[in-house]
Amino acid sequence: MKIVAVAACTTGIAHTYMAMSAIQQEAKKRGHDVKVETQGAIGIENELSLQDVKEADVVLLAVSVAIEGRERFEEKEEEEKVYNVDPSVVIKSTGKVFDKLEEIK
Repeated sequence: MKIVAVAACTTGIAHTYMAMSAIQQEAKKRGHDVKVETQGAIGIENELSLQDVKEADVVLLAVSVAIEGRERFEEKEEEEKVYNVDPSVVIKSTGKVFDKLEEIK
């Protein structure tokens, strides 16, 4: 499965990068391709292109703040292929989040 994700928390520091790491580790463990964009204190890193989003099976938005470029995911939202969750949930329950992603694929 191909997953794209955005991680962003209120301060843009710890939870953003902890969520990114958890997503990457679980995706690797399950054999999924993943690309994670972070929107944090230093701005946007690993920015997802429209092509990245188009090619993805599902989108994971691990965010607790408004993110830049949200419109990139509108088509996937219409297809019900977007899962929104707080970054802390990703960090604490990564397996359950991925179970849900696999369900909506």
